[in-house]
Amino acid sequence: MKFKFLPLAIIMVFIALSSCKNVDDGIIVVPERDRTEQQAEDRDSLLSYLGSHYYNSGDFVGNMNPSMFDLEITELPEGEMLPDGTTLLIDAVETKMTVFLETDYEYYILRLNDGGGDKSPNFCDNVRVNFSGNTLDGNVFDSSVNSVVFDLIDLIPGWGRVLPEFNTAGDFSLNMDGTVNFNDVGAGAMFLPSGLAFFSGSAPGITSYSNLTFKFDLYQTEVNDHDGDGLPSYFEDVDESLALFDDDTDE
Repeated sequence: MKFKFLPLAIIMVFIALSSCKNVDDGIIVVPERDRTEQQAEDRDSLLSYLGSHYYNSGDFVGNMNPSMFDLEITELPEGEMLPDGTTLLIDAVETKMTVFLETDYEYYILRLNDGGGDKSPNFCDNVRVNFSGNTLDGNVFDSSVNSVVFDLIDLIPGWGRVLPEFNTAGDFSLNMDGTVNFNDVGAGAMFLPSGLAFFSGSAPGITSYSNLTFKFDLYQTEVNDHDGDGLPSYFEDVDESLALFDDDTDE
């Protein structure tokens, strides 16, 4: 792992550092862009990407145990025809809407497999996943080889909106060497505007206002109780804002 989706506190440090620059031993703060204006620009960039890239859809027909590792996304050269067994992303993704920081956001999901389990995570639960994160130019900035566990509340906002759309694995089996094989996993890809990612912040391999893509396999989930009051955290999101810290449910 390179940095494993920096927790919120560290993300805020990146945002602070990336929004200013040193000039003659002083600090000049660069104002953040307007979120609504940036979302319009990001939407155009993402739609252009989705309309100019295809995936190997034919490889998922009849695939009883699909995975993010089977997914290949390729740019279609201008003027060329789609290869057999492929589909433009723009024709396959689901368009989703959400509100974050009083801004309307549009993001996109490619559903490879719903997941055969009977559980799906809430926006603030723990998840066991494999993943790969890319910028739109194809640069891989972070990925996992073996499954990792994340608290969704610590990740960029897009994850807490996309992962609840999928179910966990249908079952798993143990290998002789102690490793685990998960079957019928929740598999897909997400295409996020910068406002649901790092926005004006930055991180290794990610510049400010970058749109990001992630491939993922969802294996397991566990309900969180962040304040230890015996009530699952998702119950405490009274206004359904997908945020834990804007409601006072226990004074």
